[in-house]
Amino acid sequence: METLESELTCPICLELFEDPLLLPCAHSLCFNCAHRILVSHCSTSKPLESISAFQCPTCRYVITLNHRGLEGLKRNVTLQNIIDRFQKASLSGPNSPTESRRLQPQRPYTTTISGTIAGTIGGGGGGGGGGGSSARGSPASSSHSHSHANHTNHANHANHTNHTNANHSPAVVAKMDPRISCQFCEQDPPREAVKTCVTCEVSYCDRCLRATHPNKKPFTSHRLVEPVPDTHIRGLTCLEHENEKVNMYCLVDDQLICALCKLVGRHREHQVSSLTERFDKLKQTLENNLTNLVKRNSELENQMAKLIQICQQVEVNTAMHEAKLVEECDELVEIIRQRKQVIAVKIKESKVMKLRKLAQQIANCRQCLERSSALITQAEQSLKENDHARFLQTARNVAERVAMATASSQVLIPDVNLNEAFDNFALDFSREKKILEGLDYLTAPNPPSIRDELCTASHDTITVHWTSEDEFSVTSYELQYTIYTGQTNFISLYNSADSWMIVPNIKQNHYTVHGLQSGTRYIFFVKAINQAGSRNSEPARLKTNSQPFKLDPKTAHKKLRLSNDCLTMEKDESSLKKSHTPERFGGTGSYGAAANVFIDSGCHYWEVLLGASTWYAIGVAYKSAPKNEWSGKNSSSWVFSRCNNNFMVRHDGKEMLVEASLQLRRLGVLLDYDNNSLSFHDAMNSQHIHTFEISFLLPVVPTFMIWNKSVMILSGLPVPDFVDSVATDLQEQQQQQMGLCRQESPYLTGMKSCH
Repeated sequence: METLESELTCPICLELFEDPLLLPCAHSLCFNCAHRILVSHCSTSKPLESISAFQCPTCRYVITLNHRGLEGLKRNVTLQNIIDRFQKASLSGPNSPTESRRLQPQRPYTTTISGTIAGTIGGGGGGGGGGGSSARGSPASSSHSHSHANHTNHANHANHTNHTNANHSPAVVAKMDPRISCQFCEQDPPREAVKTCVTCEVSYCDRCLRATHPNKKPFTSHRLVEPVPDTHIRGLTCLEHENEKVNMYCLVDDQLICALCKLVGRHREHQVSSLTERFDKLKQTLENNLTNLVKRNSELENQMAKLIQICQQVEVNTAMHEAKLVEECDELVEIIRQRKQVIAVKIKESKVMKLRKLAQQIANCRQCLERSSALITQAEQSLKENDHARFLQTARNVAERVAMATASSQVLIPDVNLNEAFDNFALDFSREKKILEGLDYLTAPNPPSIRDELCTASHDTITVHWTSEDEFSVTSYELQYTIYTGQTNFISLYNSADSWMIVPNIKQNHYTVHGLQSGTRYIFFVKAINQAGSRNSEPARLKTNSQPFKLDPKTAHKKLRLSNDCLTMEKDESSLKKSHTPERFGGTGSYGAAANVFIDSGCHYWEVLLGASTWYAIGVAYKSAPKNEWSGKNSSSWVFSRCNNNFMVRHDGKEMLVEASLQLRRLGVLLDYDNNSLSFHDAMNSQHIHTFEISFLLPVVPTFMIWNKSVMILSGLPVPDFVDSVATDLQEQQQQQMGLCRQESPYLTGMKSCH
């Protein structure tokens, strides 16, 4: 009963559990004791409601609380029922509970059911059973249990006495003591342990170890380790069966269970694994995640270092630009100061000149005024003479001078300019003020725009036209182009392509590129550049025209007659004297001729005007194709053919009927060498007839055969819109049906686009 009572005792209040809580670590605690632990962590700045975690007083496991606090933890109903039965049994016995209550938290394990049946489930219970048997088999187990209980009583009561002062529970104080005592010593206090026997699950001092573990069997098989706390070697007990150790893992509920849980408990139908297997798997997962986390932390550290470096560079650049700004503004201020001085000197010089001129005019006025005043005085004196004779004698000369002065008064009065202002020095700085108000950093020009409708092309040239909103701020343009490979991500193409051609330092808004491949689509970028930087236009896809060609007279069958321009061929039964050469079509029925070009790249389109001919074969062939048999009868040629009212495609001697109108008069041929396709179209009705999928190995030449009437060739034509749209639709349909995989069959009805 004493041993059972110790198992039902709370480690905090040292009383029987009251309203016990089941902690996640599988230990139990009174509700009030848990509340006291939370209260002990309270302070002025940290109220009780803000505490979200505390440590288990037995194993120091951190218990996390949700918003409900302690109410969110489960009640240990099973433990409470055991306590109730224990109390009833104690009251009916001869001794009261207070007299029989003995604290005995440490006890050696005895053999449990798990030691008997764990071997039948996953191999995980063998260790638990063996440990229990060995502990019971130790000769010192019984005495150790009793002596250690006494020691624990003393220690726990001493800790309980200091609870108020230290503000910690006895279990917490015990956990804070790193010293591990011998659990076998009878003296008080016990000596310090030197070894822990994992088999016995007991820690021993040196003296007790020699007494209990002699150097002979079965003790030589016991595993001795450095002293460890008792809770570490005893392991966890089952939540539902308190005397059973956990020895397996339920994969369904993801929790530790004992053998009883698997045999008769609620986990009996669940899939379980051994602790070792689950340990290895979880450890491996944790190690992998830890490695990834360490790697991520390293990447974050590198990223943070780069950001710090960028911040430092921003500081340096800011200081540099601020210094440059001050320098530039100081230069502007100095220029204004110098111009101010120059203009001020001009104003002063004009002032001196004007004042000198005005002073001369004042002097002239003063002289005229003095002469006039003297004459007036003399005339007044003459008027005072009353003697007629004397007056006539003296006044005659004065009268003449006054009359002369009066008559010439306008001449004598100096020219005084009253408009000597500074109107010609009016200062108008409105333009300069507007410029200064707009003073700012020079920015890169806006991206130019390629004008597709203005661009032109021939079979080997493309002229690109573009416009720009910042004509005056652009110092030059740069044109970049490359062959379009069908990649839709132009930015990726721009950054990854190694074959970009660059034309720098273009001053006008157009440029003609020479030496391009015939029938090839190109990607063009235009870059506008000034001192502040550059910006690219949107990409433009432009294409050179098809390769123009004519019929080669050296290849024409001797019963064919070619026109002077070598664009028309006609069946002529009259045998003409033509020399036989290896490249000439020969043999019975091989009335054919080839073009004068070999095509090894690009996308080319030509048309054949069929006229009234009802028997012909139009297609392409390798140079090595036999000239003495019909085109399409060998593996080196592919043709579209008409034989009276039947239309067919032919290759390698295999023929397949196709649908076409009997009124077919213009046959369009599209050779997309880069995308390995040859297609035929009704050019008048804008209808697709058939497409060959060909893995070209050599250059090909257009070939033409007729057995009646005549045909005419139109070459070097741009690809019509309906051919482009049909090619795009067929390509998308083919990609949906076959992915990106190409089949080897030459008779696919799909068509690769030349885009």
